[in-house]
Amino acid sequence: MKPLLFCTLFCLAALRLPAGAASPVPPATGVHFSTPDAKLQSLYDAAEQKEAGNIVQFTPALKVLVEGAQYQNAWLETQPMGGEMYAQRNVPVALNNQLVFLLAQRADGRLPGMVTAAARTDAATRTAPPSAGEAWLPGPQLLASYGWFQGFCFPDPAWRMYFWAGKDRAYLQRLATALAACDAYLWRTRDSRGEGVLETWCVWDTGEDDSTRYLTRHAPTQWPFEVPPGDTRAPDPQDPASFRKYWNESTARPAPTRNQVLAPFASMDFMAYSYDSRVTLAKISHELGDGREAYWQGQADEVRRRLIAKLWDPERHACFDHDRTGRPMPELIHNNLRAMYHGIFTPAMADEFIRYHLLNPHEFWTPFPLPSIAANDPLFRNDVENDWSGQPEGLTYQRAIRALENYGHYSLVTRLGEKLIAAVEAGGNRFTQQFDPFTGRPSSPHQDGYGPTMLAVLEYLSRMHGVHADLAARQVWWSACDAQEFTYTQRWGDHEWSLSSTNGQLTARLNGRELFRCTAGVRVATDLDGRVTSVIGIATSPNTAVLQTGATRQTLTVAPDSVTAIKPSGAAT
Repeated sequence: MKPLLFCTLFCLAALRLPAGAASPVPPATGVHFSTPDAKLQSLYDAAEQKEAGNIVQFTPALKVLVEGAQYQNAWLETQPMGGEMYAQRNVPVALNNQLVFLLAQRADGRLPGMVTAAARTDAATRTAPPSAGEAWLPGPQLLASYGWFQGFCFPDPAWRMYFWAGKDRAYLQRLATALAACDAYLWRTRDSRGEGVLETWCVWDTGEDDSTRYLTRHAPTQWPFEVPPGDTRAPDPQDPASFRKYWNESTARPAPTRNQVLAPFASMDFMAYSYDSRVTLAKISHELGDGREAYWQGQADEVRRRLIAKLWDPERHACFDHDRTGRPMPELIHNNLRAMYHGIFTPAMADEFIRYHLLNPHEFWTPFPLPSIAANDPLFRNDVENDWSGQPEGLTYQRAIRALENYGHYSLVTRLGEKLIAAVEAGGNRFTQQFDPFTGRPSSPHQDGYGPTMLAVLEYLSRMHGVHADLAARQVWWSACDAQEFTYTQRWGDHEWSLSSTNGQLTARLNGRELFRCTAGVRVATDLDGRVTSVIGIATSPNTAVLQTGATRQTLTVAPDSVTAIKPSGAAT
């Protein structure tokens, strides 16, 4: 089979504003954190400094926040999400982390799994014909790779950037077009058996490099073709050239026969990608007022229904992928947490997975939690080098924040933040990709500056001892999970939210104006203008909180994960 001829007609013009329109000037942002705790201050400063070093001039027109460490490209699983997390510090760079993928979307709707700056490739590569699954984009000077998806942490971060960047409706319309086209591509190609379930076709599709759950089933590493592996129209793994290129990129494995190739796999991840896209399209439709909100929400609900019917096992309280013969793949995997990141689980499903598996010390709640495959599973491997068969990943900690907050498990975010911060501090503020699940020691002794781990640390700090602005929801979280003393300030345009914690007492201010005082150990939620709306339990045990807003003073009992609404008058409900 000859490699596909990839279309190079890209929708660059769609990224430009209509004639006569002007793009909003992105609001200036910035974060300041200070604490008398020298270890915590050193950790924060190291994360800030090293993460800023991951900003590179990706093309003459785009500065992009790359993944860091040895990873200098932009991947769909990390850089849109990482960019949006960095928006609180640098909006233009954060927006570029979305645009670089929109610029490289193929005319058939497929988004690239990886984008490389032309300046980061050698001259011989730039002048040679692109390999199968690649395309040169001479305008923005990018090399786009379509041989794998590499996850899809894109719809929600790209939606949130609309608010950070000042509500550019042309950007939002372009994003809607991109998400709808990519979702249509998935359902056109990745339901190859017509069973109503999307499939993953190769190891890198979900970014699970070297995962034993794929390698033991002879999945190719990458796959730039529009038919699945094992199909008679696809390259034969017994052909030496095709084996070296597609099946043997990263490990010395024997060539399988077609019958041994158990891909494609009915995939909880890909179902979650579609669900996330459709929910985001519903939100965009509501914002644009185009009358399609109910349609897209209904389409998302249908994807969730199919996931539950096909991949959820109510007796095992988790989702399981299926191989191409229809057999469930029985290993218990952290991808259930990924599905929660994308929001496809119902609250009951999420609660079951957390109760039976996430908090199980023999499975995912190891001394340092969140291995990629349950620690007691036969396919678990404690490999120290970029292997999604076992060791907890900084990227999993980064995704776990949204996954747990989607379902109201706020105190678990605190527990994970404490674990991650302690591990990085103990490792000398070295930010690595993986950690040993039994000791918490950072892996890869020569690695540092891995962006997902640094951004995860900064995000957990904002949830534990700081301010988190959720502009899409028009709310601000003011958090102090314990009596740690600190001052945390978040700036966005003409808003400066500042929280200080001294002697177990929180004081919140907006542009210098005091909003409220509260006992530490809780989170207080306000709208963007500082009106208190609720008090949330983020500590791991119940707290008694005294909240004072103006002349109103009240005492609340705040249990972990509880949300107590506060009336506009200041009274609790």
